[in-house]
Amino acid sequence: QVHLVESGGGLVQPGGSLRLSCVASTDLRGIGEWAWHRRLKDKERERIALIDPDGTATYIGSVKGRFTISTSNNRNAVYLQMDNLTPDDTGVYYCNWIGPMTTWGQGTQVTVSS
Repeated sequence: QVHLVESGGGLVQPGGSLRLSCVASTDLRGIGEWAWHRRLKDKERERIALIDPDGTATYIGSVKGRFTISTSNNRNAVYLQMDNLTPDDTGVYYCNWIGPMTTWGQGTQVTVSS
């Protein structure tokens, strides 16, 4: 069974940056897709970024140009670089591996506030 461990959340001022990390407990052998989701206050969880095995990334409009999804060379980890953060980005962020099974990280809180 694959377990995902997230890190990197925290408190940041508006305009600041954070980098989230998510590491798999086992070798994923380069298969599957990786995604980041978030749940904003009083809203449903939404997928905000996806990267496929070829390295092609897609984003929802509200984060495009500010957030960057990437993986480690062996694709056993995924990262989310978040720049120019705003209070509207405050929420819980989850990594997600989509392979033969779908696996979720535990979630990490991101708070953007002055």
